[in-house]
Amino acid sequence: MQAHKERLLHGTARARDAWPPHLLQSCALATKEGARVKQAVVGLLAHVDAGKTTLAEAMLLAAGAIRTAGRVDRGDSHLDTDPMERERGITIFASQASLDWDGTHIMLLDAPGHVDFSAEAERTIAALDCALLVVGANDGIQGHTETLWDLLRRHQVPTLIFVNKCDLEHPGRSALMADLRARLSPVCLDGAAFASGDPTALEDAASADEAALDEYLETGSIAPASYAKLVAERSVFPVFFGAALRNNGVRELLDALAALAPEHSWPTAFAARVFRISRSDRGERLSWLKVTGGTLRAKMMVEGADHGAPWAEKINEIRLYQGKRHETVAELPAGSICAVTGLTRTMPGSALGAEAAAPRPLLAPVLSYQVIPAPGTDASALVRALRELASEDPLLGVTWHEQLQEAHAQLMGEVQQDVVRELLRDRYGIEVEFGPGGILYKETIVEPVEGVGHFEPLRHYAEVRVQLEPLPRGTGMQFGTRCSEDDLDRNWQRLALSNAMERDHAGVLTGAPLTDVRITLIAGRAHAKHTEGGDFRQATYRAVRQALMTAREQGACVLLEPWYRFRLVVPADKVGRALTDLTRMAAVFEAPEAAGEMATIEGVAPASETGEYGLEVARYTGGRGRISLELEGYASCHDAEAVIEAAAYDPEADLPNTPDSVFCSHGAGHTVKWYDVPEHAHTTVDPACLRPWRPADAAFFTKRP
Repeated sequence: MQAHKERLLHGTARARDAWPPHLLQSCALATKEGARVKQAVVGLLAHVDAGKTTLAEAMLLAAGAIRTAGRVDRGDSHLDTDPMERERGITIFASQASLDWDGTHIMLLDAPGHVDFSAEAERTIAALDCALLVVGANDGIQGHTETLWDLLRRHQVPTLIFVNKCDLEHPGRSALMADLRARLSPVCLDGAAFASGDPTALEDAASADEAALDEYLETGSIAPASYAKLVAERSVFPVFFGAALRNNGVRELLDALAALAPEHSWPTAFAARVFRISRSDRGERLSWLKVTGGTLRAKMMVEGADHGAPWAEKINEIRLYQGKRHETVAELPAGSICAVTGLTRTMPGSALGAEAAAPRPLLAPVLSYQVIPAPGTDASALVRALRELASEDPLLGVTWHEQLQEAHAQLMGEVQQDVVRELLRDRYGIEVEFGPGGILYKETIVEPVEGVGHFEPLRHYAEVRVQLEPLPRGTGMQFGTRCSEDDLDRNWQRLALSNAMERDHAGVLTGAPLTDVRITLIAGRAHAKHTEGGDFRQATYRAVRQALMTAREQGACVLLEPWYRFRLVVPADKVGRALTDLTRMAAVFEAPEAAGEMATIEGVAPASETGEYGLEVARYTGGRGRISLELEGYASCHDAEAVIEAAAYDPEADLPNTPDSVFCSHGAGHTVKWYDVPEHAHTTVDPACLRPWRPADAAFFTKRP
């Protein structure tokens, strides 16, 4: 108890508006005795209205990092600093703050809670040492809560759970724990019960791990270090209860974070990962990153890769943010998060230095909207502005339809629409509206196919042969080479592959983006005098397109659509209506499971069919039913023929994506139709001469032949 009082006094003594000096010296992170202070990046995640930002304010106040707690409803919270966030009362952009508690330096990242900004939350998760998942006691686990849980599992982030708003009406602590165990994990553990030595909680923790069980059987308890190890290994998930607005349970939660946040041993070589790109109030481009190795220093050169092409830039400033305020530091150790200026080629997910490439994001937009500019707006300026915003958010897809002279944006939902609209107006002075949203389809192939592209107008020359192979669903695009350097010099191979990687390739069924395909360079030819860089770009584009047209003729092209995993809860007497609806929607589902007066149906359904079904459920169940949705991934389109017919897409008329080639004859270039190109091609492929497949990664683009 005395130690607890001393800790509280220590935190209160630091309460002031100015930054505590030790936060500016986080590169040292040392106590008076010279021992290194434990530090951890802790993410706050929740579904909207769970009280996550209120909890962050209460934690900062309890630790003495701020003098007074802000309120979301008053628009003065320390972490929701953007005007759009304060106007809407929701977190849109991940924000940073720091506090110290019981010898642990905790760097908080407040991630967005609205489903439209799930991608921002996923990028934040990749930077975490530990996560704090907030669940509202009054409304329980939501569909988005389960999506966040899946992301935490995918990134293997140790997680604590805080059940907030326990001062409001709720089903009771036991019922809440039962729901957490049923919906999230059976090893959700009452953290307070464990701390008090409750035998049931101890047994639950011990049963999660063989070593912990042996310790419990021998000693009748589990040591704090063993408990922390269970949490770090995601063997148990401690659950705490409270009400952040009333400061109930906040200090106990901080105690647990300080004791259970995992410690890391970082490598000595510099490495970092970018998790966010933003702009300061003065328009400076900020790259938010986590240092995962060595030491980050101001004015140092850092290396990265853009679509496989290496680059090097100098960092100007290293900034530590506390809400909206920031201070600069000269250097920062591994394990820290910060924002840096000076980097122009980074994107969310960029790996710097020795950091490994990021895993492919799980979340992606499934809706595409026409961007309608105000009369008199320069279309090229609009597209440039959208693409600059897309460089800050890679899941904001931007497409320019040349034939229609229209810009289209791929977004997560209507709230993100509002954010993009306001950013375009405030930053670029461009007023836009959005047309009706449509499903973002994709295309792939189911059989390998070869393609060849030739570009030879007068005084130009390049030819490229590629092989396209199908990949498992959700893999995305891969690029590599099997071409011998005796047949095509490494520099030309690098150019062809960088050209292939620099754009989305349109499919030939509806013009939708190509996905889940490996594109391999297998042959090529250049001219010693006439070949220029742009020649290989044209030849590569045409080779990929010619391969897709061949696949189309062979019936090997497939249209994909997004599918949602759903959980539908309805009164037992409405199950028949629900099953009829799901069958009509082409859903695939399990048999209903009854629990009292309610029944639950789980399965997958096409995103195109779910639409406003949530509102329909509320209507026919009198408000008692609900449906939660999360993106399952892309799969074959359930009504492909109808979608293809409605699109009326003519791949041969899509001139910016032509499958035809240009050959030179009698001193002039002439077009050869795609189906005749193989007969006119100058290259052949000898399978015996092909090299083992090599990915077009940073090593391929940087190492000397």
